[in-house]
Order: sequence, then C-alpha cells, then structure tokens
Amino acid sequence: MADLLAFLHLHPVLLCAAIFCARLTDVSLGTLRTLMVFRGYRALSALVGFFEVLLWILAASQVITHLDQWYLAVAYAAGFAAGNYVGITLEAKLAMGRELVRVVTDNPETCLARALRAHNYSVIELAARFDDEKNVEILLISESRKRVPALCKLIAELDPKAFYTTSDIKKQFQVEQMLSTDKPIFNAGWRVIGKRK
Repeated sequence: MADLLAFLHLHPVLLCAAIFCARLTDVSLGTLRTLMVFRGYRALSALVGFFEVLLWILAASQVITHLDQWYLAVAYAAGFAAGNYVGITLEAKLAMGRELVRVVTDNPETCLARALRAHNYSVIELAARFDDEKNVEILLISESRKRVPALCKLIAELDPKAFYTTSDIKKQFQVEQMLSTDKPIFNAGWRVIGKRK
C-alpha cells in the first residue's frame, strides 16, 4: 500500500483520478446504504457501510495530509458530487423494495379492480365518498418497485381519469389466510385482508 501511494504521489493526475474514483464509489455506496436502512436491509446495510467508510478513509486521508495540493481537494469534491448522482441512479435501476399504489376512481363504466386482477395484480377494494356527493372506489395494490411503472401505465390506459399515488413500504407483515386455502392473501403492510381473483 505504501509503495502504491508513493507511486501515486509521483503522478498527481493518477492520484486525483484515484481520489475521485474512491470518493465517487463511497458516496454511491452511502446513498444506497441510506436507502437500504430505510427499507430494513440491516445486514446488507452493514456490509455496504464497511466498504463505504474504508474507501472514505483512504480518500480523505490523502487530501487532509496534503492540503497544500489544492487539486486533490477539487478531485475529492468532484467525486462527492458525482457519487450522489451515481448513487441515486443506481438505486433507481435496482428498484429495491416494494411500493403501495393507491388508486381513486369514480368511473362506473370501468371495473378497474377486475381489470387489474386480470393482469395478475392483487387488489383491495374500498368503498368511499368524495365531498359527501360522489361515490368513489379506492384500490390498494402492493407491488415491487420494478413493476410499479408498468402498473401506473396500465392504470392510466384502463382509466385515464383515475387518481393514484405511490409510497414506499418499509415493512410488510404476512396476515393469516382466512378467505381461501388456494388463493394468496394480499400483503399490504398492515392488518387487512384481500384475495386475488
């Protein structure tokens, strides 16, 4: 390690590149780790955090011990900025975890819940009223984040007037299957039961 650092200090361009890459990687890992902690991936978060801090120490130590070399600080800051962008992009591509999609529809001509079930989505239906004037239907769908964009596109195609929101699910708890022995229970993260038709 000492020989490698000595070599890098003889070639400032390579040292800047190494600091930039180390900082980019550790900030990217830090962004992923934060999101993993939020979603409850404890073991994986700890493993990612170990390598994140290791890379940070290597990069920060070279800058702090050579503050007279301003270009090292620039490489460090650039790596930090790029790491935030790369980390968010990676997390979006990995799409870890699940999301809850809430749909509000008042279209009597379209049975949106039945249409979504036909596309193999598990749906809970709730009857509701809007401003004491209009009967509406609320649909709850728990789905993996990778499938949520396709689900939202399908909802827009089936019922263009439907209103829907999405939110992250931190944890889900399996409820006792009471409706059927051969149809899976919908798992929404709280004590509510539904079935797939």
